[in-house]
Amino acid sequence: MTQVLVLFDHLDAELTGAQKELLTLASTLGQVSVVTGEASPGDQVAVDGVGTVYVPQETILAPDAGLVDLVQAAVEQAQADVVLGSDMVDSVDVLARLAVRIDAGLITGAVSISGTTVTKSVLAGSYITTAQPIDGPLIATVRPNSVQAETAVGHAPQITVLPVAPSSSVEVLERSVLPTSGRPPLTEARVVVAAGRGVEGDLNLVEQLADELGAAVGASRVATDAGWVDHSAQVGQTGVIVSPQLYISVGISGAIQQKAGMQTAETIVAINKDEDAAVFEIADFGVVGDLNEVLPQAIEEIRRRRG
Repeated sequence: MTQVLVLFDHLDAELTGAQKELLTLASTLGQVSVVTGEASPGDQVAVDGVGTVYVPQETILAPDAGLVDLVQAAVEQAQADVVLGSDMVDSVDVLARLAVRIDAGLITGAVSISGTTVTKSVLAGSYITTAQPIDGPLIATVRPNSVQAETAVGHAPQITVLPVAPSSSVEVLERSVLPTSGRPPLTEARVVVAAGRGVEGDLNLVEQLADELGAAVGASRVATDAGWVDHSAQVGQTGVIVSPQLYISVGISGAIQQKAGMQTAETIVAINKDEDAAVFEIADFGVVGDLNEVLPQAIEEIRRRRG
């Protein structure tokens, strides 16, 4: 049976949406095991279908190079045919180093996997490609929101401690928890409301709409460069790539660099007072109008329908 190893580069109190999606996908490919840098994982890894969890002797977290040693040891122990991780910076970094070490390829940004065939979008979503490993195990990172997560609580898996310790080449001086907004992580959100130049520095209405929809807040490069939003919220070719079920573009012209980060969204709604804005070319629904008039009406209607 195909052995599938899933990398969790970190563990919170509960599995994230992206981690649940990975386990769901992995279960369709074969027997699932997990490798994590947390030395003492809790009940969150007790998921139906997960047989073994590989852990280090003491916790190893990115960017510690010891995390690559851990995953390599887990691949050998599990005799993994497939290795999966989320398409996020830390996982991509670890799996890229792993691929070099074991002389295998890495396929990033997968949206589906069947057997050893990986499907992904390229060139800003203009093309869909398929790829397969030539030699060695299939190593791939999966874009969040590509799979409908279907996990259930299961029996506690077998915990296997591997003889791997943190690397001596990197010293992590300090870790701090990022302030929480109460909104979902941008890369995992199923709804994203993104602000551009048109908001002119005032994100109040954008944030109100996002909160009504349980959405994450994104932004164009113009908005982040102006300091209106933190750079971590930038969606686009030089920012993050999102694939939500609903993407609402507010006051964004829709340059190709921005399209590259969001045009694989299932449904795109664009709000812009310029009827010739490029974003309307890819939008499923477009509203030509002043966002300061359109958004209050949208917010009011959502609240009315919720009673």
